[in-house]
Amino acid sequence: MIQVTRFNHTEFTVNADLIEFVEHTPDTVITMVTGRKVLVLETVDEVKARVIQYRREAGPFWMRLDGVEPQSNAA
Repeated sequence: MIQVTRFNHTEFTVNADLIEFVEHTPDTVITMVTGRKVLVLETVDEVKARVIQYRREAGPFWMRLDGVEPQSNAA
């Protein structure tokens, strides 16, 4: 989940796994896989960075679909 800001400056959380794409039109629009569109104050690059950070943090805890846990890079 990532935190984003509506144009009325209220913050809300978006499920990053349900984002289909993010576009600049000139405002930033997040389109969800459901077809819902969300207009946010953050730039496309900010949304992208938050999704990447979320996946980095959540990644090691998710199991792959085949049931095999991801390998750690720790020595």
